[in-house]
Amino acid sequence: MIVAERKAMPEILEMLAPYKRVLALGCGGCVTVCLTGGEKNAELLATQLQLAAGQAGTSVTVEFDCVTRQCEKEFFANMKAAPGAYDAVLSLACGAGVGYMSELFPNTPVLPAMNTTFLATNVAKGIWEEYCRGCGDCMLGWTGGVCPIAKCSKSLINGTCGGTNKGKCEVSADMECGWLQIYKRLAAVGRLEEYRKQRAYPDHRKDRGKGVRRLVLKDMVEEQQESK
Repeated sequence: MIVAERKAMPEILEMLAPYKRVLALGCGGCVTVCLTGGEKNAELLATQLQLAAGQAGTSVTVEFDCVTRQCEKEFFANMKAAPGAYDAVLSLACGAGVGYMSELFPNTPVLPAMNTTFLATNVAKGIWEEYCRGCGDCMLGWTGGVCPIAKCSKSLINGTCGGTNKGKCEVSADMECGWLQIYKRLAAVGRLEEYRKQRAYPDHRKDRGKGVRRLVLKDMVEEQQESK
């Protein structure tokens, strides 16, 4: 899932300064799971913005709404009012939601209330941890399922850097050495020979070199074209 955290209030207020009627729009997807998006947080942010505006002596109306996912077009039909009815939309979604809404509603400013941080899994109650960087060149098949891009602070792909101290990363004492995790995992499954192999550096053309990354499911596209 995608993890995001809310921006600081001063930054949000600065973005909204030119606008008088704003919609705080929640997203019911990933950011709701990590308790930073969704309808409740959209309502809370709307209330906080109204209070902040009142304290600053400015006049602004902030309403709230929520859609199931801001990254899919059909869900916007369920909104209470069209985005064009507002001076600006403040999105409580990941960056994909903000970017997609900006294309769908090009005449309405769509502003991010969140900072998109990483791809994660829920490792314990209230704790999400990064497991993938979305680099486009997955290495998990030879690293025992431990991502060296996400788990190593230097994103090394050929073993430890020499800065490990008692299993911790030299960058942060709170961070486990990613390559020690890889070593232990490979040892546990009897595949340490993978650890000793030298690997080529990732092909960054798979990450950014081909422009915008896109997944096309041909069967679904053809089905849609046939139905027209």
